[in-house]
Amino acid sequence: MELEILEYTGEGYDPTMHFGAWRVALMNYAESLERKNFTQMERHMCTDEVFVLLYGSATLVIGEEKREYPMEKGKIYNVRQGVWHQILFEKDTRVLIVENHDTVKENSEYMQV
Repeated sequence: MELEILEYTGEGYDPTMHFGAWRVALMNYAESLERKNFTQMERHMCTDEVFVLLYGSATLVIGEEKREYPMEKGKIYNVRQGVWHQILFEKDTRVLIVENHDTVKENSEYMQV
């Protein structure tokens, strides 16, 4: 097969495509991603994580200080290994995520806010 065309139209996170050591995921709006439901941050201890806003409105929350970075469509946001982060969505938002294939709960940490 020379071409795969993939999509994900459900709510939340879906690890849509895997190849070798990396994966591409799509994350679509879900109520759990709204600011009013922001209760936890995460950090990945073995990899960076890349976010690209495809459409809609999203904010990256970074570090223990919870600095906010409103995302701009088409820009690449690379969250470095070991940095606390969370992404907050408005309705009708879609984000592309690129990360290591082995990014899992066992090599990530979580902090309640």
